[in-house]
Amino acid sequence: MQELVAIIMGSDSDLPVMSKTAEILEDFAVGYCLKILSAHRTPDQALEFAHTAQAKGYKIIIAGAGMAAHLPGVLAAQTILPVIGVPIAAGPTSGVDALWSIVQMPPGVPVATVAINGGKNAGMLALQILALQDSNLQTKLMENKEKMREEVLAKNRKLEEQGFRDYFN
Repeated sequence: MQELVAIIMGSDSDLPVMSKTAEILEDFAVGYCLKILSAHRTPDQALEFAHTAQAKGYKIIIAGAGMAAHLPGVLAAQTILPVIGVPIAAGPTSGVDALWSIVQMPPGVPVATVAINGGKNAGMLALQILALQDSNLQTKLMENKEKMREEVLAKNRKLEEQGFRDYFN
């Protein structure tokens, strides 16, 4: 399977969040790579990856980082591929610093940003971008939306039937 999405994280401590991204891509049968590359500890390798990602066939880069969270912006500065940033909850501010670091990019260097620890939504956003050129993926995404709708309606029926006191029993 061709790898279309690169999932990059600054540290192995980011893996629990970024594995959610990989799981979503697997659920939709989209190829990906998973790498640990740090903007601070392996800057040469991170820059090299960003410089060569498009030539290697990647369509989207998803980058997760905590605390100073420079990785998504550093990668975005070196490629024209869309970059999706995932702020990771870490340190004393629980990811708020990472969110600000990723979302506040200078003009001309955009990074789409999902919620703190939003690895699943990063995968979903990547799928929606890829679906612009893939009708099979569009169909799968529409089926997924319908499944979510049905799940919520079933929960609503259960609440109406059982009441809030017995809902979780």
